[in-house]
Amino acid sequence: MRKKTKNYGVNIGSSSILLIFVILCLVSFAVLSIVSAQTDYKLSCKLAERTTKYYESGNQVEAYLQDLQTSLTKIYEDSATADEYFAVAGHDTTFSIPLSEQQMLNVHLTILYPGDGKGYYEINTWQVETQDTLELDDTLPVFTDMPF
Repeated sequence: MRKKTKNYGVNIGSSSILLIFVILCLVSFAVLSIVSAQTDYKLSCKLAERTTKYYESGNQVEAYLQDLQTSLTKIYEDSATADEYFAVAGHDTTFSIPLSEQQMLNVHLTILYPGDGKGYYEINTWQVETQDTLELDDTLPVFTDMPF
Protein backbone atom coordinates (compact mmCIF):
# COMPACT_ATOMS: atom_id res chain seq x y z
CA MET A 1 0.00 0.00 0.00
CA ARG A 2 0.99 3.41 -0.75
CA LYS A 3 1.32 5.94 1.93
CA LYS A 4 -0.60 9.09 1.40
CA THR A 5 1.47 12.20 1.70
CA LYS A 6 -0.18 15.36 2.78
CA ASN A 7 0.55 18.54 0.85
CA TYR A 8 0.49 21.60 3.07
CA GLY A 9 1.42 24.18 0.41
CA VAL A 10 -0.43 27.35 -0.42
CA ASN A 11 -3.21 26.83 -2.87
CA ILE A 12 -3.27 28.69 -6.15
CA GLY A 13 -6.75 30.06 -5.38
CA SER A 14 -5.82 31.90 -2.18
CA SER A 15 -2.89 33.69 -3.82
CA SER A 16 -5.16 34.80 -6.66
CA ILE A 17 -7.72 36.19 -4.20
CA LEU A 18 -4.95 38.04 -2.36
CA LEU A 19 -3.64 39.47 -5.64
CA ILE A 20 -7.14 40.61 -6.68
CA PHE A 21 -7.65 42.27 -3.28
CA VAL A 22 -4.34 44.13 -3.52
CA ILE A 23 -5.14 45.32 -7.05
CA LEU A 24 -8.59 46.54 -5.93
CA CYS A 25 -6.99 48.46 -3.06
CA LEU A 26 -4.47 50.09 -5.39
CA VAL A 27 -7.19 51.05 -7.89
CA SER A 28 -9.30 52.53 -5.07
CA PHE A 29 -6.38 54.63 -3.83
CA ALA A 30 -5.62 55.75 -7.39
CA VAL A 31 -9.22 56.89 -7.92
CA LEU A 32 -9.22 58.75 -4.59
CA SER A 33 -5.96 60.47 -5.55
CA ILE A 34 -7.36 61.58 -8.90
CA VAL A 35 -10.56 62.93 -7.34
CA SER A 36 -8.57 64.78 -4.66
CA ALA A 37 -6.19 66.26 -7.24
CA GLN A 38 -9.11 67.43 -9.40
CA THR A 39 -10.79 69.10 -6.41
CA ASP A 40 -7.53 70.81 -5.44
CA TYR A 41 -7.09 72.03 -9.02
CA LYS A 42 -10.59 73.57 -9.09
CA LEU A 43 -9.96 75.30 -5.76
CA SER A 44 -6.61 76.61 -7.00
CA CYS A 45 -8.27 78.03 -10.13
CA LYS A 46 -10.91 79.82 -8.03
CA LEU A 47 -8.27 81.26 -5.70
CA ALA A 48 -6.12 82.39 -8.63
CA GLU A 49 -9.12 84.13 -10.21
CA ARG A 50 -10.03 85.86 -6.94
CA THR A 51 -6.45 86.95 -6.32
CA THR A 52 -6.16 88.32 -9.86
CA LYS A 53 -9.36 90.33 -9.41
CA TYR A 54 -8.13 91.68 -6.07
CA TYR A 55 -4.83 92.89 -7.55
CA GLU A 56 -6.58 94.36 -10.60
CA SER A 57 -8.83 96.30 -8.22
CA GLY A 58 -5.75 97.37 -6.28
CA ASN A 59 -4.26 98.71 -9.52
CA GLN A 60 -7.46 100.69 -10.15
CA VAL A 61 -7.22 102.15 -6.63
CA GLU A 62 -3.60 103.15 -7.23
CA ALA A 63 -4.56 104.84 -10.52
CA TYR A 64 -7.34 106.71 -8.68
CA LEU A 65 -4.88 107.78 -5.96
CA GLN A 66 -2.46 109.05 -8.58
CA ASP A 67 -5.22 111.15 -10.20
CA LEU A 68 -6.31 112.36 -6.75
CA GLN A 69 -2.79 113.44 -5.87
CA THR A 70 -2.48 115.33 -9.16
CA SER A 71 -5.75 117.18 -8.53
CA LEU A 72 -4.85 117.88 -4.87
CA THR A 73 -1.49 119.28 -5.98
CA LYS A 74 -3.27 121.68 -8.33
CA ILE A 75 -5.77 122.66 -5.60
CA TYR A 76 -2.87 123.25 -3.16
CA GLU A 77 -1.03 125.46 -5.67
CA ASP A 78 -4.20 127.48 -6.37
CA SER A 79 -5.20 128.00 -2.71
CA ALA A 80 -3.63 130.55 -0.37
CA THR A 81 -4.69 129.04 2.97
CA ALA A 82 -5.58 125.69 4.44
CA ASP A 83 -9.23 126.73 4.72
CA GLU A 84 -9.42 127.44 0.99
CA TYR A 85 -7.69 124.14 0.29
CA PHE A 86 -10.15 122.12 2.41
CA ALA A 87 -13.12 124.07 1.01
CA VAL A 88 -12.28 122.78 -2.47
CA ALA A 89 -10.72 119.40 -1.63
CA GLY A 90 -12.89 118.33 1.30
CA HIS A 91 -11.71 116.50 4.40
CA ASP A 92 -12.21 112.88 3.38
CA THR A 93 -13.33 110.67 0.52
CA THR A 94 -14.54 107.11 0.12
CA PHE A 95 -14.78 105.00 -3.01
CA SER A 96 -15.48 101.37 -3.88
CA ILE A 97 -14.33 99.08 -6.65
CA PRO A 98 -16.24 95.85 -7.34
CA LEU A 99 -14.35 92.57 -6.96
CA SER A 100 -17.26 90.25 -7.73
CA GLU A 101 -21.04 90.29 -7.60
CA GLN A 102 -20.96 90.10 -3.80
CA GLN A 103 -17.70 91.79 -2.80
CA MET A 104 -16.34 95.33 -3.03
CA LEU A 105 -12.95 96.83 -2.27
CA ASN A 106 -13.71 99.88 -0.11
CA VAL A 107 -11.12 102.58 0.44
CA HIS A 108 -11.53 105.53 2.81
CA LEU A 109 -9.06 108.45 2.64
CA THR A 110 -8.48 111.47 4.83
CA ILE A 111 -7.38 114.56 2.90
CA LEU A 112 -4.36 116.25 4.51
CA TYR A 113 -2.95 119.71 4.10
CA PRO A 114 0.42 119.20 2.38
CA GLY A 115 1.97 122.25 4.04
CA ASP A 116 2.53 120.10 7.13
CA GLY A 117 4.91 117.84 5.20
CA LYS A 118 2.65 114.78 5.58
CA GLY A 119 1.52 114.34 1.99
CA TYR A 120 -1.84 114.90 0.37
CA TYR A 121 -3.88 112.06 1.83
CA GLU A 122 -3.81 109.25 4.36
CA ILE A 123 -5.40 105.84 3.74
CA ASN A 124 -7.64 104.94 6.67
CA THR A 125 -9.23 101.73 5.39
CA TRP A 126 -8.48 99.41 2.50
CA GLN A 127 -10.84 96.53 2.98
CA VAL A 128 -12.83 93.90 1.13
CA GLU A 129 -16.47 93.91 2.22
CA THR A 130 -19.35 91.62 1.35
CA GLN A 131 -22.42 93.44 0.09
CA ASP A 132 -25.09 90.80 0.67
CA THR A 133 -25.72 88.70 3.72
CA LEU A 134 -24.68 85.17 2.88
CA GLU A 135 -27.06 82.43 3.91
CA LEU A 136 -25.02 79.39 4.84
CA ASP A 137 -26.59 75.94 5.01
CA ASP A 138 -25.44 74.51 8.32
CA THR A 139 -27.90 71.64 8.52
CA LEU A 140 -26.79 68.04 8.32
CA PRO A 141 -28.72 65.57 6.18
CA VAL A 142 -29.20 63.01 8.95
CA PHE A 143 -31.71 60.20 8.54
CA THR A 144 -34.09 60.44 11.50
CA ASP A 145 -36.82 57.90 10.66
CA MET A 146 -35.26 55.03 12.57
CA PRO A 147 -37.71 52.43 13.93
CA PHE A 148 -35.93 52.04 17.25
